Amino acid sequence: MACAYKKQFFLLCFVLIMLLSCNGREDITITILQTTDLHGAILPYDYIERCKTDVSLANISGYIKKIRKQRESLILLDGGDIIQGQPLVYYYNFIDTASNHIVSEAMNWLEYDAGTAGNHDIEAGHQVYDRLSEEFNFPWLGANAVNTLTGDPYFIPYIMIRKNNLKIAVLGLITPAIPLWLPEELYKGIEFRDMLETARQWMPEIQKQDPDLIIGLFHSGWDSRDYKKNKPFSENGSASVAYNIPGFDIIFTGHDHNYANEQFVNRKGDTVLILNAGDRAEKIARVDITFSSSRINGKQIKKITGSIIDVSDFKPDREFTGRFSHQDHAVKEYVDKIIGYSENTVSTRDSYFGSSSFVDMIHTEQLKLTGADISFAAPFSFDASIEKGAVRVSDMFKLYRYENLLYTISMSGEEIRKYLEFSYSGWLNTMDGPDDYLLNYRLNKYGKPLLINGRAWLKNPVYDFDSAAGIEYVVDVSKPKGKRVLIKSMSDGRLFNTQTVYKVAVNSFRGTGGGGHLTRGAGIKAEEIPSRLLCSTQSDLRYLMIKSIQEKENISPEPLNNWKIIPEDWVEIASKKEYRLLFGE
Repeated sequence: MACAYKKQFFLLCFVLIMLLSCNGREDITITILQTTDLHGAILPYDYIERCKTDVSLANISGYIKKIRKQRESLILLDGGDIIQGQPLVYYYNFIDTASNHIVSEAMNWLEYDAGTAGNHDIEAGHQVYDRLSEEFNFPWLGANAVNTLTGDPYFIPYIMIRKNNLKIAVLGLITPAIPLWLPEELYKGIEFRDMLETARQWMPEIQKQDPDLIIGLFHSGWDSRDYKKNKPFSENGSASVAYNIPGFDIIFTGHDHNYANEQFVNRKGDTVLILNAGDRAEKIARVDITFSSSRINGKQIKKITGSIIDVSDFKPDREFTGRFSHQDHAVKEYVDKIIGYSENTVSTRDSYFGSSSFVDMIHTEQLKLTGADISFAAPFSFDASIEKGAVRVSDMFKLYRYENLLYTISMSGEEIRKYLEFSYSGWLNTMDGPDDYLLNYRLNKYGKPLLINGRAWLKNPVYDFDSAAGIEYVVDVSKPKGKRVLIKSMSDGRLFNTQTVYKVAVNSFRGTGGGGHLTRGAGIKAEEIPSRLLCSTQSDLRYLMIKSIQEKENISPEPLNNWKIIPEDWVEIASKKEYRLLFGE
C-alpha cells in the first residue's frame, strides 16, 4: 500500500512539474506593427521634387524583416490613405491601369494582415479602390462604409487573425465625414455611417467569438475633447468610440497626421492603448503584447506596451527597392516628361500677400475650362515654385497636389461676397497700423507668432486661402472681419450685383462643402449644396491642366492683379517683415 502511495505521489509531482514547465512555455509575445497615412511614400524618392527621401515603406520594410526574425508572431496593419500624395501612386491609379497596382504589389510582398481604407483612398474613385480590394491578399476593412443596396458593409467589417493559437480581432472604421469633401460619384452606392453606432453594432458579434485581443484600426483622428459625448458623424471620432464602447484593447488611429501613444481609460475603467503614427512613413506604430498562462477571472493577463518608431533610423531595404525598380523607372520617366515651357518663375510665396501668378494660373484654367463668371482657388502647397524654362509633369503636382474634379456651381453675388469674407477672415488679421501683423499666425503664450525652427507658422491651412478671379475687389484689413471685402465690378467691365446668380468654378472639395466656405461662409445649407452643382469634369483638374499646357506649349504666367489688400502702405511694410518670418529670406 505504501508503495502505491509513493507511486501516486511521484506521479503527482511529475504532473505538477510538467504543468509548471508547460506554463512557462505557454507565455507568448507577439508584435503588431502599423503604418498609416503613407500618402504614396512607397519608395525612397520624392517624384514631385525629383530627389531622394529619408523615409518610405522601403525603409519600413527592413524594420519589418528584422522584427519577423526576432518574433515568432508578427501582425502587420495599415490605417489607410495610401494611394494619394505622390505621382508613384497616381500613375498606377490613372495612367497604367493594366498592371497590378504598386500599392497592392508592395503590401502583398510585405505580407500585410489587414488594412482600413482612408478618405483619400475613396477619393481615387470606385475603379481604383475596387481594383485594389481585389488585388490585396489581405482584407481592406471599413465596417461603417455600407452598401446602400444591401445594407451590408461595402468593405470587410472585421477580421479574426490567428497567430500562435491566439485569436486577434481587428475592426476597421473610416471617418464618416467623406461626403463633406468628395463628390458622390466617387463613392456612389456607399453610405458612411457613424463610427460609434457602427462599433456598438459589431462589438457584440466580435466578443461572441471570444478573441484574445480586440484591435480598432481606425482611419479617424484622436480628438480627446468632449469624447464622452458623441458628435454624430464626427470626422475624428476615435476617442468617442474608445470611451463609449468597452472591449477594445488597442486602437490605432490616423487621418489627422498627429502622433499619439497613451493609455486611455474607457467608461468601464478599462485601459485602452491608443497609437497614432503620423503620416508619410516618418514613423511606425509598434505594440508588444505578452499573453500569460496565468489567468484571472478566466482571462489571460496581457502586458501591452506601445511605442512610436522613427523610420529615418532605417536604411531602405535593397531587396524591396530592387523588387520595384521597374515601377520606379516607369514613374520617373512619367514625371520627367516635359509638357511645355514657362517664360517666368512662379511661387506660392507671393500668394499670401495679394494676387499671384501661381494661384492665378489655376484661376485662368478654371475659367477657361468651365466658361464660368467667377473662379475660387487657393495655393495647395505652402512653399512651392515652378521654375522658368521646361515645365514637367512633376511641376503640376506642385501646382495642384490633389485629384480634385472641377465643378461649376451657382451662387448669388451676396453669397460670393460672404464666401470671400469667410476666406479672408481665416487668412488675414485686422490691423490698426503698419506695425501689426497682416497674416494670422499660430501664437505663443506672449501673443507673438510661434516660431518653429526659426520660422513662423500660419494659423490655418493654406488650401483654405481662397481668392477669386473674374471680379475686381479689395480687402480692407483696417476693417473688422466680415466687413472687409468690397467687390467693385466684374473683370470684364460688367456691373457686379449681389442679387445676380453667377456661374462659379470651384474644385470638388470646396464644391461639396469642404472647408466650410459654402456653408459657414456663404450661408448655403449643407443639404442645398448638391442642387447648386451645374456640371462637373470627368477628369481631375491637374490632368486637364497638363493637357492645356501641352496644347499651348509655351506659357507666360502673370498675376491677374484683380484684387489687392489695403491700406497698401500698411501691407507693403508688413509683408516685407512677414515674408522673412515665413520663409527666412
